[in-house]
Amino acid sequence: MSYADILFKETCRDILTNGTDTRGEKVRPKWEDTGEYAYTIKKFGVVNRYDLRKEFPAITLRRIALKSAMDEILWIYQKKSNNVHDLNSHIWDSWADEKGSIGTCYGDVIRRKFLYKGEETDQMDYVLRQLRENPYSRRIMTNMYQFEYLHSGGLDPCCYSMTYNVTKEGDSLVLNAVLNQRSQDMLAANGWNVAQYAILLMMVAQVNGMVPGELVHIIADAHIYDRHVPMIRELLEREEYPAPRVWLNPEVKDFYQFTTEDLHVEDYKTGEQIRNIPIAV
Repeated sequence: MSYADILFKETCRDILTNGTDTRGEKVRPKWEDTGEYAYTIKKFGVVNRYDLRKEFPAITLRRIALKSAMDEILWIYQKKSNNVHDLNSHIWDSWADEKGSIGTCYGDVIRRKFLYKGEETDQMDYVLRQLRENPYSRRIMTNMYQFEYLHSGGLDPCCYSMTYNVTKEGDSLVLNAVLNQRSQDMLAANGWNVAQYAILLMMVAQVNGMVPGELVHIIADAHIYDRHVPMIRELLEREEYPAPRVWLNPEVKDFYQFTTEDLHVEDYKTGEQIRNIPIAV
């Protein structure tokens, strides 16, 4: 079975059994169709570790659209865009203005220039250069949660920072990363976020001649929405399958040349997809 399935089930069971129910409390999200408050059962400080040297962390309980997940990562970190017209999926459409912009968040923050040792750069270029020139630095990160831009952004980023760290295994350099997430909708987004940041780690490792290692996922508020509880309980009863084989086109050596066509997925057997998951806004 996929290790991602094991961690997903363990996390969801822990939330349902030991979590805090926010029903009746003051919360922000509402259900788009009725305007009712969207309550959750939540756990604080969930930490999950995925070792990409062993298998790709895709859940098999239901299918994750891996190419679409990669497309969003490319939208943020490669295209550095904040316009939904540059994205093939429609997950952020509700937060966009009439021109398609989600304002000063996500790719807009990644592309903003800053001075580093007298030279202008942006967050992603800084990461790529540091891994190339100073791989054992403990300061290699991106951070999209910039307070000065929150007021003019369409939404606050949920996955907001990646901290990269290099270790050594034999003669190979191994690239690891810590993904920090302030808020996680377990049903709608957990499998998606884990897969897409695993792909990001794989891409960054490949263009630096490194082996993709551990992805450590830290979630401050891991929650299950009230309307999602029956769907989660049904998922917990499903059969798991082995993790798929996921690999990148080895010919790509420049991060800015990757496309979703360079992602290859083999033997991805999954349970039935869950359709029309209600999303709180």
